[in-house]
Amino acid sequence: MESVVIVDYKAGNLTSVELAVLSVGGKPVVTGDPERVRKAARVIFPGVGAAPAAMEILEREGLAEALKEVYAAGKPILGICLGAQIVLSESEEGAVPCLNLLPGRTVRLNARAVDGAPLKIPHMGWNAVEFVQEHPVVEGIPVGAEFYFVHSYFPSPGEDSAILGRTEYGRPFTSALAVKNLVAVQFHPEKSGRWGLKFLENFLAWKGDGRAQ
Repeated sequence: MESVVIVDYKAGNLTSVELAVLSVGGKPVVTGDPERVRKAARVIFPGVGAAPAAMEILEREGLAEALKEVYAAGKPILGICLGAQIVLSESEEGAVPCLNLLPGRTVRLNARAVDGAPLKIPHMGWNAVEFVQEHPVVEGIPVGAEFYFVHSYFPSPGEDSAILGRTEYGRPFTSALAVKNLVAVQFHPEKSGRWGLKFLENFLAWKGDGRAQ
């Protein structure tokens, strides 16, 4: 398979992502060099932590502009966790402007369920993702498949057509996005066992052209 660049912007341990990609036959390169990101055939943009600190590093290191160029060039991009949040226009975490690859806002999970019961924030653990449209990256993943989450915020896109998956945690929230050559997931496929690896395998095979082939 083609090599894939994993963006290193000091936002978490990238080893688990690298090992997961290796396990499904990929040839990952972990780098914080914006030129190598620009030249990548496909990009994985992971991350944990806070949006303001992440955006500061991305802007300072020239990675924000590199990611925008990769998206504009139509190359496949996968955002994971924090990487799924800051692809939107802004985040209410620190009221910070983000990459604006697609319109929308990252918002905090509600601390109470619809019935008023308190919820533990951050949300940590295994939950099912309901994929609401067909897409090459979710081919072969069964209804009810569970993925691993650790987060306090989630992406809320400006258009419902961008929603690929939803998850229930006291109330529904958007857990996966798909627009053009970008897919972004709030869960951690690299920590999600069989179906997480299937998701990564599908991403490595995807040409970035949108919907099911």
